[in-house]
Amino acid sequence: QIPKDPTQRWLRELAALSQQLQQVHPNVLAKILKQRTVYQNEEIVVIDKPYGLPVHGGPGIKNCIADVLPILAKMLENMKAEPLHLCHRLDKETTGVMVLARSKEAAEKIRLLFKTRQVEKIYWAVVLGDPDPVEGIVEIPIVEKEVQSHQSHYKMTLAPNYRLRPEDGKVMKMRKNRNAESAVTRYRRLASASACSLLELQPITGVKHQIRVHLAYGLGCPILGDHKYSHWSKLAPQKLPELTLRRLKLEQSKARHLPLHLHAHRLRLPLGQPLDFVCKLPLFFQKTLRKLELDIPKD
Repeated sequence: QIPKDPTQRWLRELAALSQQLQQVHPNVLAKILKQRTVYQNEEIVVIDKPYGLPVHGGPGIKNCIADVLPILAKMLENMKAEPLHLCHRLDKETTGVMVLARSKEAAEKIRLLFKTRQVEKIYWAVVLGDPDPVEGIVEIPIVEKEVQSHQSHYKMTLAPNYRLRPEDGKVMKMRKNRNAESAVTRYRRLASASACSLLELQPITGVKHQIRVHLAYGLGCPILGDHKYSHWSKLAPQKLPELTLRRLKLEQSKARHLPLHLHAHRLRLPLGQPLDFVCKLPLFFQKTLRKLELDIPKD
């Protein structure tokens, strides 16, 4: 049945959209991606990645971007029949700018630009709370760990190089975790209201789930709708502040339907001359900002 409440209806639609993308024919999915093409030249194709679509396949995933690249390649104008290549990845729930390459050589060149940190990436996220200070850099290594709970699962987490000694609060160096990857994220607050903030983020490194982990565990400001990184030890829906629930017209029991509010807003690629791509916020994200009275900064 269709919920009467508009907020719940809207969240249900988003969940349904994600499921639909899994059920459509690969040709239809390629067509959707073609419509979401932001830019193309002889080397690259840039798409605005939709919400809820995985980049890679896996258990239970019928459709993903990687699988429809050969079909998409044929649909694009002046394309050789060679399939497109992935250059980087975005999480399934993340929306926004994604670069694909038209040849293996171009893909390798662009991957190297990502690896050597020459690509400037700007994300926008709605987070719970207010970061203190309102702008800064989180530089804490990240490692993948198994969480022992009634449902064992893996999560990325912080592996700090320093900690405070409990007895006297002195700073102590920790033994380096061999598997930890160094991770650096710049952030600044663009707006705050309704117990939430809109942040602009620039990941300097590209570790899996880096932004989500740095915000949740480093700053104590998890991304709105990030149910995975809002609790460490359990898989449970995010607990939202009373004011946020009121503004979103949402009951806490329905919070599990909230989507992740993380958007790859802008990407600068130094290919010959620097190319600058911007994807505007998806509708659900814009709606949330309006409901929370978070003012969208004018670009």
